[in-house]
Amino acid sequence: MADGTVFTTQRLRRARFAVAAVFCVHGAVTGSFATRIPWIQEHAGLSAGQLGLALAFPAIGASLAMPLAGAVSHRFGARTALRGLLALWTLALTLPSLAPNVYGLCAVLFVYGATAGMSDVAMNALGVEVENRLGRSIMSGLHGMWSVGALLGSAAGTLAAHLGVDARVHHLTAALVLTALGLVFCQGVLDLRSAPEEEPPPRFALPPKSALMIGAIGFCAVFAEGASLDWSAVYLKDELGTSAGLAAASTTAFALTMAVARLAGDRVVDRFGAQRTVRVGGLAATAGGVLVVCAPHAALAMAGFGLIGLGVAVVVPLAFAAAGRSGPNPSQAIAGVATITYTSGLIAPSAIGGIANATSLVVSFGLVTLLSFGLVLGAGVLRNRSRATSGAAGPGADVREGVH
Repeated sequence: MADGTVFTTQRLRRARFAVAAVFCVHGAVTGSFATRIPWIQEHAGLSAGQLGLALAFPAIGASLAMPLAGAVSHRFGARTALRGLLALWTLALTLPSLAPNVYGLCAVLFVYGATAGMSDVAMNALGVEVENRLGRSIMSGLHGMWSVGALLGSAAGTLAAHLGVDARVHHLTAALVLTALGLVFCQGVLDLRSAPEEEPPPRFALPPKSALMIGAIGFCAVFAEGASLDWSAVYLKDELGTSAGLAAASTTAFALTMAVARLAGDRVVDRFGAQRTVRVGGLAATAGGVLVVCAPHAALAMAGFGLIGLGVAVVVPLAFAAAGRSGPNPSQAIAGVATITYTSGLIAPSAIGGIANATSLVVSFGLVTLLSFGLVLGAGVLRNRSRATSGAAGPGADVREGVH
């Protein structure tokens, strides 16, 4: 039964900003960790192969744990669940720098990934609920705030590394600050609760059918994103002979393009709709892939990578939004889509490397181009579903909090 609390569109707007801040905190953890990977590798005495193995464990932990998020939210309510899961994620930042060897690092990165995945599902589910009630797109902007957080965390981590700060000290300080901020921001999110008669979601379940096709779209986008982030600098350096500095700058430019596109994406989606936005984005990403594959010099390849980033930027936010509208249990559907996209992020770097080893990086990005075109063909699965407007609140409308 609903708790009877009434809130207005103004309350929903405050909840939107609170969820956006949570996304920023979540991204800052990832950025803080990524910049200190070289320190962690040296501290644990890892070879490149051992580090690569260990870095697969966050995605494994996330994929296995994400289905639990729906059950946690059902039992404790959305706000309490998000508060607890986000705190576990921010505090997990302290673990990787403590690992003494490859076995310890694999174990702690599994936990690190599990807490990341569960908090990811919880905050996306709340973002979808706010979007449905406001009646306009906000998910792209929320994911843009995640990118902003990742950039801020990376900047702080880069400064700490430049100053020679021990990663254990850096990560402990960052974890405490981010945990405190997360607890404050979670106070502003909606406290949605399941009705007593609603069946709790299973602790572990395969993604629902409604999530599979949506997840396939997310898979294509994340594969293109992960391949470009991890391999664009290598491509420019090895295939086109650019300097290491220019190659590294292209990766930063790609990340900035993604962040800006996501922050601006909601207005585009509201004006043109999810399907048309993804189709046009898929065409842009496909054109970018063709430029990368055919580029005779670095400038065209960098433009191609920029088009890929621009084209895929809003796809994952829209996939989460579509999953949240695709059935009676949004958390379970979002967990299913998240599992598929995390899997894509897990296999993309190694798949690109494997194909490049057997053939060339040019052929690898031919695959990226084909998957980008898959966005054009599959955009129709992001059409509005039964939940698309059922909870939308117009200006001045009152909505009862407590029904999840």
